[in-house]
Amino acid sequence: MRSAGLFLPAILSLALTACNGVGGAAASHDADPAGWSSRGGSPLEQHYSKAGEINRDNVGDLGLAWHLDLDTDRGQEATPFVVDGVLYATTAWSKVIAVDAATGALIWQYDPHVPGETAIKACCDVVNRGAAYSDGKIFSATLDGRLIALDAKTGKLVWSADTLDKGWPYTITGAPRVAKGKVFIGNGGGDLGARGYVSAYDAATGKRLWRFYTVPGDPAKGPDGAASDEVLRTRAAPTWAGDYWKYGGGGTVWDAIVYDPELDQLYIGVGNGSPWNHRIRSNGKGDNLFLTSIVALDPDSGEYLWHYQQNPGETWDFTATQPIILADLTIEGKARKVLMQAPKNGFFYVIDRTNGALVSAKNFVPVTWASGIDMKTGRPIETANARYEKPELGLPGSPGAHSWQPMAYSPSSGLVYIPAQSIPFLYREEKNFVYRPGRWNLGVDLAAAPPPRTPAEMKAAREALHGALIAWNPMTQSLAWKVDHPRPVNGGVLATAGGLVFQGEGGGAFVAYDDRNGTPLWRFDSQSGIVAAPMSYRIGDTQYVAVLAGYGGAMALALPDLFDPRPRMNGRLLVFKLGGKAKLPPRPDLLPFALTSEALPPAAVEKGAALYADRCSGCHSAAVLSANVTPDLRRSGVLPDRDGWRSVVLDGILAERGMVSFSASLSPDDAESIRLYVQAEARAAAGRAKGGAGGR
Repeated sequence: MRSAGLFLPAILSLALTACNGVGGAAASHDADPAGWSSRGGSPLEQHYSKAGEINRDNVGDLGLAWHLDLDTDRGQEATPFVVDGVLYATTAWSKVIAVDAATGALIWQYDPHVPGETAIKACCDVVNRGAAYSDGKIFSATLDGRLIALDAKTGKLVWSADTLDKGWPYTITGAPRVAKGKVFIGNGGGDLGARGYVSAYDAATGKRLWRFYTVPGDPAKGPDGAASDEVLRTRAAPTWAGDYWKYGGGGTVWDAIVYDPELDQLYIGVGNGSPWNHRIRSNGKGDNLFLTSIVALDPDSGEYLWHYQQNPGETWDFTATQPIILADLTIEGKARKVLMQAPKNGFFYVIDRTNGALVSAKNFVPVTWASGIDMKTGRPIETANARYEKPELGLPGSPGAHSWQPMAYSPSSGLVYIPAQSIPFLYREEKNFVYRPGRWNLGVDLAAAPPPRTPAEMKAAREALHGALIAWNPMTQSLAWKVDHPRPVNGGVLATAGGLVFQGEGGGAFVAYDDRNGTPLWRFDSQSGIVAAPMSYRIGDTQYVAVLAGYGGAMALALPDLFDPRPRMNGRLLVFKLGGKAKLPPRPDLLPFALTSEALPPAAVEKGAALYADRCSGCHSAAVLSANVTPDLRRSGVLPDRDGWRSVVLDGILAERGMVSFSASLSPDDAESIRLYVQAEARAAAGRAKGGAGGR
């Protein structure tokens, strides 16, 4: 249970609440016979496999080779990699596993023992997106802010470094990158007011080598003594106004960090502002560098090289933290070294990575906040009420047109494959904003709309939210093909030399598509929603395809699940090969609703509804329409038990699992009102299920 973060527009009748040596990895990748020894498949992070044994003609013979059940039941977002026949992956709660890539036998697991109470700081589930390898060590980061190095053979800790700038509510869910004997890592926390930065550590010792802050700090405190001091003073600080430093500013580097071995540059994707609302954060003035920017740094010193800002004066929770792909493209007859990104704002950007110049940009989904990108200035052409002086229904909304899920680029087809989503958002300024340290401070009014109740309302909500797999031509900035998904939250993408595109779906299907036209050629039921990106590797002459299954992440926590209910189950590592014959065990049963016959006083239920929306919906979903990433409270064994409920909500007996005590913000009467409200929702869901509406 925790405070809410996002809401969908009232016209959708939905409430949405969000819980926020080059010779190392680079050179070893192509040399490794498995062909996938880094999270993105290569230093270019194209998520493309050169293996083509599994292809359009024989993919129908693909079967499960083996699977490994994990010991965590939250979101699984990592892309594995393989070195010397061992598959490495991270799982929820920042655990690291090493597995025999041919047989699936667990070699070792490292548990960093992240304190359960850290979950309350994490906007977006207790997930982890992967690790990195170099010189016999596995590098990973923990939710509570540690960068760790493990012996790749034994899993023993080599060193651990605390990466946090004390005083701000940071977490880490992203994967470190390693190059030139350095490990690079950022963090999250912008929605709670953190100030963004990225740091480099010595891969051998864990000593911090440099730090680059993405937004200026308190002018009264002077320079940070960091690599960013000069550029923040001369270029960034003049673009800010007011007392922005009191709010932290945002700009966290929570995902995209890419090293370019050809140009010897490090690219970082910078996040949204904090508060979101530009009028509150910076008095409505200035571009607020380096928010929502791609910034190029010298990997040796951390010094600024160039930047491109996508959303000057960011005010929508748009980020440039989405995955970055490097490629060489021929555009209008000219060879260009480019980076490509499809960020939250809905535009696909092709940028010259030698100097940061914009090559092209076009929306890959419908957008309402801008009519295009001015190619002379590189700035968006904003629509009249884009900055919501009046309430504005935005598309894309805060969740974005594309989130952290990796997209893929196939040099064979010349297309980029994007896991897109459509989730509208009603932007409405918070008129009486009060800064609350350690809480959501967005400057946007999060008053909930009535959630859907009837089957007709459920149907309308399902039709308003959806996802898609988009094949995009980056040279012509045009759509090649699109596959629509009924659920908005789906998995990352893998492209292969076999002419295939693999993607998992939020509903549980793992699908292979023809990369030329999107025709589905093969499908497997994972029994659990997939949000991670697949990868492919070879052991001997056998090609494998692997993916982590386990539904979770920000939208899975907060977005009402409007489809068939799913049971809670641990994550799985699924690995496939041609002729695979392994089978999954039966899917576990869904727990029944925990119904009682007690009286439900309307006043108490109404009070509980308001408290639930503010304290609980970010982790247990709006209107208790749970996707069961965290327990569906309507089915909880403590729901019928007033004392048991209080022991969880107020006494914190499940703190080690992430359910911390709320005794500081809820009274016993408050906790009881929430329980009665959840019981009312359980009865309503049971009634819908009896009527054939699936129990949602």
